[in-house]
Amino acid sequence: MVRSHSTSRSRRSLLAGVAAAGALGVAGCSRVATASGVRGGDLLARLRAQGVVRLGIAGEIPFGYIDTDGRLTGEAPELAKVVFQRLGVPEVQPVPTEFGSLIPGLNSQQFDVVAAGMYVNPERCEQVLFADPDYQMLDAFIVRKGNPMGLRDYRDVVEKKARFATGTGYAEIDYAVGAGYEESDILIVPDQVAGLNAVEAGRVDVFAGTAITAREVVKKSAKAEATKPFAPLVDGKPHVDGGAFAFRRDETRLRDAFNAELRKLKRSGELLRVLRPFGFTEAEMTDMTAKELCRP
Repeated sequence: MVRSHSTSRSRRSLLAGVAAAGALGVAGCSRVATASGVRGGDLLARLRAQGVVRLGIAGEIPFGYIDTDGRLTGEAPELAKVVFQRLGVPEVQPVPTEFGSLIPGLNSQQFDVVAAGMYVNPERCEQVLFADPDYQMLDAFIVRKGNPMGLRDYRDVVEKKARFATGTGYAEIDYAVGAGYEESDILIVPDQVAGLNAVEAGRVDVFAGTAITAREVVKKSAKAEATKPFAPLVDGKPHVDGGAFAFRRDETRLRDAFNAELRKLKRSGELLRVLRPFGFTEAEMTDMTAKELCRP
């Protein structure tokens, strides 16, 4: 993607949580069979024969993670269970890794599909094949109760000289820098929980993340709140991100079959029912396509 404020950085933090890290030993890193030369790929046929699909996840709540009971869950894995069941693949198996290792891991055959709510952007579209987005996402801030500085977007952060934090590798870094904030002045923390703690302790005035993570993490806070979601500006225009499953570039048959089932889930309203337990609302539902988001 050729943009002055690229979203090429992941918005995801690195592998989160002891439970997810421990699952590495369970799922392992054994490689799947190598890709065939069949036009459109034969992975779907092989998955049906095996009865199991391996999902690359990044241990991030609410997108894809291992819970405290050792169970694979999150919006992407739960959606994967529904779609792959319909495609004749009854079992899903997690392969946790760092977010930055998802695309390399996919392309080196360590797992079959990326199921981590990965944002679709042109740089990634050169490396993997995306399904259409299963959700769209705006940004939001975590601020002190009452939002005393009146921070509603990145321009406010710059103009009011707010002390700003965001997560490791988050796209929000680029959005803030694009608005004029000095990157060297940004406090980088591991995740939204650490961001909430920084706001509550007064170390920063604002933490930026996705609207869903912001509103979920402040639910039990007596000192902080989430701002109204907003679209960051990229090249002067409001930008809405979309998250999707990723496949190897030669596996068009599997991607197309996945998209067909995803469209059915969207039309019936079942997609929202699957995602709602993880904090998703009607506002996160989308008809955006991967083609739109892959366009430079």
